[in-house]
Amino acid sequence: MSGAGKTVAMQSFEDLGFYCIDNLPPELLVTFLDLMMKSENKMRRIAAVMDTRGGDLFDSLIGALDELSRTNGVSWRILFLDADDETLVRRYKESRRSHPLAEGGLPLTGIQKERELLSELRGHARSIYNTSNLHPRKLREKIIEEFSTKQDALFTVNFISFGFKHGMPIDADVVFDVRFLPNPFYIEELRPKTGLQSEVSEYVLKWGETKQLIEKLTDLFKFLIPQYKNEGKSQVVIAFGCTGGQHRSVTLAEFFGEYFQEEYKTLITHRDIQLRKD
Repeated sequence: MSGAGKTVAMQSFEDLGFYCIDNLPPELLVTFLDLMMKSENKMRRIAAVMDTRGGDLFDSLIGALDELSRTNGVSWRILFLDADDETLVRRYKESRRSHPLAEGGLPLTGIQKERELLSELRGHARSIYNTSNLHPRKLREKIIEEFSTKQDALFTVNFISFGFKHGMPIDADVVFDVRFLPNPFYIEELRPKTGLQSEVSEYVLKWGETKQLIEKLTDLFKFLIPQYKNEGKSQVVIAFGCTGGQHRSVTLAEFFGEYFQEEYKTLITHRDIQLRKD
């Protein structure tokens, strides 16, 4: 039903790794899937949103689904999003949008027409969510719980290293300035190396300041990261910055990326490591 949570649902499926397409004309469903199966980068999971905006084309959906049932290698299921009439009317009034079937009339008129058009499709749905009293975050959680697999990386912790002289990372959620730590740059034999090399990382990690910082940040991250996850975010980006982004920041990003990899999916990105100048 229009206004029942389509946008949240699409975002949730995208986070699960589905290839999402909105307002796909039903009669093109089989053709679209055929193209996806023949492409070099085969899409294994696709989420297609179809609603009554397709007009007369929507009548062909049941036939398209029947054809898919006879197609080898393809399985499908319908997630039907619904809500009470009163809730849908309120949502349309709050958004100040007109219902696609209201033709300039009252939203309730469009909603009633839509219910009639979707009645057969609703009967084919394996899953029906009534979102009347469902917060968007809860809707996302329901979709993830039902449609995720063990292979899905639902939450990622991305540790980034960077150099302040090259600018702040615009996509970081949290930034830590580690320029107060002893700098390997001033050690002649370490200067041309990076934090990816043991000589540099051992130098950075041996100092009392570094050990104390790691202890405090570990405690902070054990509290902080679950808060981002519980908020419904798909990832959190934690950045460490030093002067050039070669030594200290790289060492700490590597350390914490490895430390938390058993608990979360972690990614380590060294933004400025290729900018090193001997």
